[in-house]
Order: sequence, then structure tokens, then C-alpha cells
Amino acid sequence: MEILDILSVELGIRKTQAEAAVKLLDDGNTVPFIARYRKEATGGLDDEVLRALTERLTYLRNLEKRREEVLSLIDEQGKLTDEIREAVAAAETLTEIDDIYRPYRPKRKTRASVARERGLEQLAALLMEQSSSYEPDLLTVAEAYVDPEKEVPDAKAALAGSCDIIAEDISDNADYRREIRTITTEYGILQSQKTDADNPTYEHYYNYMEKIAGIPSHRVLAVNRGEAEDVLKVSVQIEKDLILNYLMAQVITDFKSPAFKYVASAVCDAYDRLIAPSIEREIRAALTETAGEQAIKLFSDNLKHLLMQAPLKGKTVLGYDPGYRTGCKLAVVDKTGMVIDTAVIYPTKPQERIEESRRVVTKLIKKYGIDVVAIGNGTASGESEMFIADTLREIGGDTKYIVVSEAGASVYSASKVGAEEFPDFDATQRSAVSIARRLQDPLAELVKIDPKSIGVGQYQHDMKEARLDEALTGVVEDCVNAVGVDLNTASYMLLSYIAGINMTAAKNIVKYRDENGEFTSRAQVLKVPRIGAKAYEQCAGFLRVPGSNEILDNTGVHPESYRAAEKLLRKFGYTEEDVRLGTLTDLRRRAEDTGIPALAEEIGCGEATLTDIIGELEKPGRDVRDGLPQPQLKERVLTMEELTPGMYLTGTVRNVIDFGAFVDIGVHQDGLVHVSELADRFVKHPSEVVSVGDVVEVRVKDVDLKKKRIALSMKGMKR
Repeated sequence: MEILDILSVELGIRKTQAEAAVKLLDDGNTVPFIARYRKEATGGLDDEVLRALTERLTYLRNLEKRREEVLSLIDEQGKLTDEIREAVAAAETLTEIDDIYRPYRPKRKTRASVARERGLEQLAALLMEQSSSYEPDLLTVAEAYVDPEKEVPDAKAALAGSCDIIAEDISDNADYRREIRTITTEYGILQSQKTDADNPTYEHYYNYMEKIAGIPSHRVLAVNRGEAEDVLKVSVQIEKDLILNYLMAQVITDFKSPAFKYVASAVCDAYDRLIAPSIEREIRAALTETAGEQAIKLFSDNLKHLLMQAPLKGKTVLGYDPGYRTGCKLAVVDKTGMVIDTAVIYPTKPQERIEESRRVVTKLIKKYGIDVVAIGNGTASGESEMFIADTLREIGGDTKYIVVSEAGASVYSASKVGAEEFPDFDATQRSAVSIARRLQDPLAELVKIDPKSIGVGQYQHDMKEARLDEALTGVVEDCVNAVGVDLNTASYMLLSYIAGINMTAAKNIVKYRDENGEFTSRAQVLKVPRIGAKAYEQCAGFLRVPGSNEILDNTGVHPESYRAAEKLLRKFGYTEEDVRLGTLTDLRRRAEDTGIPALAEEIGCGEATLTDIIGELEKPGRDVRDGLPQPQLKERVLTMEELTPGMYLTGTVRNVIDFGAFVDIGVHQDGLVHVSELADRFVKHPSEVVSVGDVVEVRVKDVDLKKKRIALSMKGMKR
């Protein structure tokens, strides 16, 4: 099958869609741009499908490249036949191609290569003929190959060397390896056993066995980690007779031949010494790769929902980074995200200057009209929550608080980005700012942190770093472009994820803004160094300029469609002022009454583009996150000791993993909803039911104060 046919079948799309997408990608267009502004060309492929297509396209092109390399390498040896050419052409994976190339690959010194050097290849061929009789007998035939100078002292040594050649030939047979790999994958077992080391984390795997064909990804990764830490010894087990019976049936042609015992011995040696260890490595590598891809997919999904959480707009926030010895750092962040005050208090051990700390917090709340206190959930978070809750109760008023995940805040505070943004702040002060801002706008703040440090993954540190970075960067890009950015307030980190803008161009935008004042139009960004016509085409639709005289500059309408949008407005007697005032409530109805296909043709754009234009004109400057659940603010503290089985609570999903979901119910210890407790029906994977950021109702099943574990259930709950 051709690459386009494969993409079409695997992704469930039309060949014309695959062809259009590939052409657009090859022409240098970005995934967000294609997904948003080339819907007519691709038939509406979204960013998720386009990312999958891009990854698969890269693999298939690498496969073709390897195919040509192998054919060339075999041809250089003068051994390329039509049969080999056909086999290479039919191979669907890199592993299959490498299996075919194995016999022709330059080898290091092996027992078989030594035997060949000793002139025993012809004897091996005679054995493989498996004649019913050898004249005068097999040992006498082997005597002809005895050569003490070549270290072949007798007939037995000659026969042993020829068996080494046979074993290697069997091991190098692509068909045999493919079938043995299939049998082992289908019937084999992954086994782990405890070593002399001890780690309770891996207790479940001290004497563990599971069929390879059905082992869940998270258990593969857990076993791998236990092995890496020398706590577990891991192996692949298979009933050896299954393999040997297959190999014997393929290799042995005459069980009564005098050569039988030698060839059968070579078959056993081929499997035990050469094939089994190699196939075990391959299967474990495949298991790890599959598990890694599943973990990356889950991490990506969690990250997407975390980044796309609803921002808490229009609120002045007091960021609170808890601590003990060095105190708790405070940062007041106004409604626009600007830091307007900082302080340090010591309400926790060892100083416990509670009244003094309460006066500082009270003063800040009253002076700046603070709406929410955002408390990091790290060290001393419990004591800090108690302190803030008591303080707010004493003050009265409408100020609420919330405990915010501070995962990655310390990474940001010690990073080059953090130092550039707040050069006069120490690391903990920067953390307090980050905690406040990630409540105000999770996306804008979290893009400053390496996604791997945000803490919504599973075994992310065991993944191939390049592959993980590629996937997570794609997620961040899609989220940032889905929301769009304000050209006059966005940080260079946020801008760097916009389609067509790299890190250098992003820094140039901020520099230009600092030197020339605010941008007054989208088109002005063309004056920035490193922003050419192609980059502008890719990025323009995702940039917002709220103060522009051109109202369309504050929408997702691409500049290439401005004329179409203006024609649409004139068609129904509207002006740009109507767009600015948000009075186009009946635009969609009137367009649909006219007929979308006819209207699209009249104004000169595609139907999908017209539909998008209407949506943007109806709500200029809209944020796609506004309809999502708002953060759950609190007034009082709930402790683990107060939890009892049967209690109903509302919580926020913090992480989704293969075996369940962790839910923050406000007690500083996330509770686990096991996959079996997520719904009243069978749930194959937790992501079918919940996502990071979801606000859910849960029932407490069990509380283990000693182990600090909370078991929750969502069965019977309305969602």
C-alpha cells in the first residue's frame, strides 16, 4: 500500500483528506494553522488527527528510507534477488525489514563465522540435506573436513562447527523469527521476581506473572522501573516446546536421517542461545514502547485538560507559598497579572508568629481588595490552610481561598525564565507569584514550566525524553492556539507556542513591544525581525489586539478572510461597531435562512470558514475556556480525621492514570477513585469518564489515616 492509502485506512479518513494534509505539511504549514484555517482543504481534520497523521507520516517515510537502504546494502553484496526484493517491499515494520537484512548484516566474530572460516560451510549444507544415508557414514564424511591447522582436530569438532553454522542460519531466518515472535507474544508470560534488594513500592511484583498479550501498560512500566532499581528480576517465559515443535516442523525433513540428531541439536541451540534472548529483548522493547506511547497519550490528555482549565478572571489574588524555616512567601497579583506587593510571614513552625502574620495578611487583603488567597499544596500547606481559614473567618467579608497544585512552581522559580521575569525576587517569591497566576490563567502561567514537571503524568520520567517532549510540545501548541494570545500582554514563552513563531521571534516581539509601545494592529507584527510573510500567515489568526481599530484583530478571523467577513456584515446591514458592541445575536439565524452554501459562495469563502467567521463575529474576543467549570473556592478547612465512609463531597480531578483518578477533596491528600468505582458500568479506561480539572461528586469509601490513603467512589453519582 502507498503511504496515503495507509494513512487513510489507519486514521479512518478519506485518501483525499490525507493527501491534502500531507501537502500542506510539506509546504511548511503548522498543525494549528491547518486545523483552524484549512478546513475546506482537509475536510475538517482536527489537531489531534493531524498530530497523529504527522507522526505516522514520519514513521512511514523513515520506513521507506530504510527499505531503500537495505535493498542497496544487499545489492552491494551481490545477493539481491527478486524474492528478497519482494519480501522487503511487503514488510510493514522496521522490525520486519531488519529481520530480512539480518543474514546480510556485517557480523562480529561468532561461533558460526569461525566455523565458516574453518571451511565447514559445505559440511553444514550436507547435514541440512538430511539424506537417509551418507556414504560410507556421517562420521567418515565429516573426517574430510578435519584440519588441525584450522583447529578442527576431529570429525566431532567438524560436526559441532557445522551445527553452529546451521544454528545461526536458523536464527537469521526472517520467517522463523516473525512466527516465534508472534507465538511468544500470544502465549508468553512476563515474570518478575524479587532480588536481594527490598522496596515495598514493588511488593506486588515480588512474585508476579501475567500474560504478555494482556498486560496493562502501567504494570509494564512499574516492572521496568523495579528492574532498573535492582529490586526485580524480569524475564519472558514461554513453553519451550511450542517454539521447538514449530522450528522442528520447519527445519527437519527426515527424522530417520543420520543427520537428524545434529540438525535437531542445532535447532535447540539456535533457539536457546540465539533466538530466545533476542526475541525476549524485542518483545520487552515492544511492550515498553507500547506502554510508553500509552503513558504519553494519557499524560498528553491530562496536560491538555490542565492547561485548558477555566481562568479565574477579574480577581486580585494573594499567592501563598507555604514553608517552615524560611517562612511563607506572599505575592499580591492584580487582576491583570501584575505583581503589586510581596511579603514574608512566619505562622508555621519553628517561629509560629501567628498574630503578627495575621496582621500582615489582613492588611494586604484590605489594602488591595484581595478576592482569593491561592495556597500552594506543598510543604506546610496544611498548617497554612488552617491559618488562612481562621484569618478569613476573623476578618469576615467575601475573600475566599483555594489550595492550588504547586507542581512545577519550584522549577519555574529556579529557571532562567523566572529569573528574567523577576530578577529582584528570590526563588520562593517567584513561586508565590506562579501560584497566584496559575489560578488566574493556568495556560499563560503553566507554559513557562517544562510540561514533564507539572505532575499530571504516569511514569513520565521513564519515557523516551525526545518522544515525550515532542508529544507534550504539540499539546501545549494546540492549547495555546485554541485560546489565542493578547499580542500586547503575552510573555515570550506563551508567544513561542503560537503557530509560526519560534523562541527567537517571540523574544523579538516582546523586545519590539518594549521599545515601540503596544501593537495597534495584527499587521504591525510584520515589522518585527524574523516575522516574514509565511510566519505571519501561520500566526496572525491566533494573535489578538483588543485595542486595534480593526475589530477583526480581536477575533479568530484570519486576515485572509477579512474581506469575506466585511462582505458578510454588509450583506445583512451590520457594521464593525455592531461587532464591537456584541449585537449580532441573530447573525447565525439570518445566515442559515439564506443558506450557508450559497452565502459562502457569494462572499467568497468555504462553508467551514463561513461558519467559523459567524462564531467569531458573534463573540469577539471570546475565550473558549469560559464555559468550563470554575475553580472551587473554599471558606473552611476539612481534615482527614473528619472523613467518614459514606460522606459525600465535591472534588476536582487532579490526575488520571491507567487504574483510576486522583481527586482533590480539600484535605491535602488526594483520594483515589479506582477504575472499578468510576461508574455504574464497566469502564475500560478512566479517561472515558473523567479528565483533569473536572469537578466531580464522590463518596468516601475508606480512610486509612496511618497510610494517608483515601478511597473514593463515583458510583451512583450524577455527572
